[in-house]
Amino acid sequence: MTEKSTESKVEEAQTAALELAKYSNDERSRAIRSIADAIDARRDEIIAANATDVEEAERLLEAGEYSRALVDRLKLSPSKLESITDMVRSVAGQDDPLGKTQTARRLDDDLELYKQTVPIGVIGTIFESRPDALVQIAALALKSGNAVILKGGSEASESNRVLFEIIREATSEAPAGWAQLVEARADVDALLEMDDSIDLVMPRGSSAFVSYIQDNTSIPVLGHTEGVCHVYVDSEADLEMATEIAYDAKVQYPAVCNAVETLLVHEEVAEAFLPATIDRYAEAGVELRGDDASRTIVDIDAATEEDWATEYGDLILSITVVDSLEAALSHVNAYGSKHTESIVTEDSDRAATFMRSLDSASVFHNASTRFSDGYRFGLGAEVGISTGKIHARGPVGLEGLTTYQYYLEGDGQVVGTYAGADAKEFVHEDFDGSWTPGSRSR
Repeated sequence: MTEKSTESKVEEAQTAALELAKYSNDERSRAIRSIADAIDARRDEIIAANATDVEEAERLLEAGEYSRALVDRLKLSPSKLESITDMVRSVAGQDDPLGKTQTARRLDDDLELYKQTVPIGVIGTIFESRPDALVQIAALALKSGNAVILKGGSEASESNRVLFEIIREATSEAPAGWAQLVEARADVDALLEMDDSIDLVMPRGSSAFVSYIQDNTSIPVLGHTEGVCHVYVDSEADLEMATEIAYDAKVQYPAVCNAVETLLVHEEVAEAFLPATIDRYAEAGVELRGDDASRTIVDIDAATEEDWATEYGDLILSITVVDSLEAALSHVNAYGSKHTESIVTEDSDRAATFMRSLDSASVFHNASTRFSDGYRFGLGAEVGISTGKIHARGPVGLEGLTTYQYYLEGDGQVVGTYAGADAKEFVHEDFDGSWTPGSRSR
């Protein structure tokens, strides 16, 4: 069988997107639940394919070509697959993001304007390392009525192929071609040139990778970049709580973008907080790097300027002692990636100052940065974490995969009635109502 070209796959996706937009929520949700059931039924096949990817990744890790974080993100286990199917079912159970009336406005008698949520259309996704991302993105695209082009990293090629085939077969009743898999590196450049066919590109990877995508396409890009996240332990912090939050934010799963990379500690509590917290980190095998002030309190390696702006994705943490809340804010604004930050404090005013003074997509008070996640936010899943400001921010779920159209319901009105010397005035009156085909409020 001859492999289809990238252009043919995108054309099929365009056709499928128009059909999928007309599918009911029940039809889309049923197809998504079929994906979860199929993954459950074929776990052994998925684990076997993933083992092939992991074996090769471990070899390249030993050769110094891959990082430990990449290998960790690549691995699928029975428990991870269970989490994936739970996530897929959660997406199926979310409210329908389509067909919602955002505003209803009466322009005149029997002339009513409705702003309705609709799918974006064809979405191109380019992601690295994590095969579970393929499932998350596909489920969210289907629920939101979008066709999707999936391009994963070569390191996960066997896992991605199996998962894609499972999804394709499980959704045989959906429009053919709604999901497409491309694999060659050259396919990326081909996709980026198809601004007349692809409505949105969502890259997930390093800042350099996202920047490359942005610099080489005229398609709108929803950037999902690295996470240089911070936890700030304030002078008014509950130190026992602070230790638990700081530990969870680093150790619970260090290979992901919402793990903390720099711990900031107010100088008034540093001597009371750091020793026990450092011991806790040491037990978990965390490598610590600190500034001069922190190293006068605990015996750790010296941090460099590069450390403050580094996403380790591993059991490595930088520590700095600051003399004020303002200094903590200055550090985060200087070195952060606008992903997720957290303050630990019992002073609500200081917490409010921290949260309002940062430009990050998510800012927390007395909670681990690891909560920055679509599933934990109740979004079902996420296509990634957006650190930009346009269209969608933070964990991007179903809402971030929709746009809107204006539907106007009239009864023979023409613009000429509202122009000229005897022009009739518009009413421009908002009302509570939802659009249904051919209907107007009475």
